[in-house]
Amino acid sequence: MTNSEPIAFDALMSQGMAASQANDGAQAVEWFQKASAAEPAAGLPQFLLGAELASMGNMDQAEAAFANATRLAPDFPMARYQLGLLQFSSGRAAIALLTWQPLLHLPDSDPLPHFVNGFAALAQDRFDEALRHYEQGLALNTTNDALSGDIEKIIAGIKALAPNAAPSADGPGELPAESDTHVLLANYQQQGRPH
Repeated sequence: MTNSEPIAFDALMSQGMAASQANDGAQAVEWFQKASAAEPAAGLPQFLLGAELASMGNMDQAEAAFANATRLAPDFPMARYQLGLLQFSSGRAAIALLTWQPLLHLPDSDPLPHFVNGFAALAQDRFDEALRHYEQGLALNTTNDALSGDIEKIIAGIKALAPNAAPSADGPGELPAESDTHVLLANYQQQGRPH
């Protein structure tokens, strides 16, 4: 590896980030693809590529990019989380839960295992339990405001569909019909880019 390769990679990543911040998704995708080609073993360009593709509504390619990021960087929890989130929001909860399985081994101080447990409960229509897990994760997430914003949308969706589904000592609240759960997930999938 020559000294120019890391500089080229860093420059490509910087260009991609600048394009992303300027809301030029097509240009960001191009830069992140070039960065990935320059540094094929790096997971970060694939992760950022996935985020751009998802924000552009290209979920199949976004999922492939997140899968590549997870394969290249298996210890990159956000790549695995985003891959599972795309799978979950497209109605493939079982696959998402399998994708997320390694995240359950993160420390209890990490918000991701709590969010994953929230989605696992949501998949089984256990809304009170899902809310508890989401709230625990939110309390622990002090570094990623966008991630918290996404989870807050899920919480709001649950509360809108099941206003009585809130943690209480009296037992579970009323649960929405299964078709309402699918509406919640469809609404979530349309609510913006991964974080």
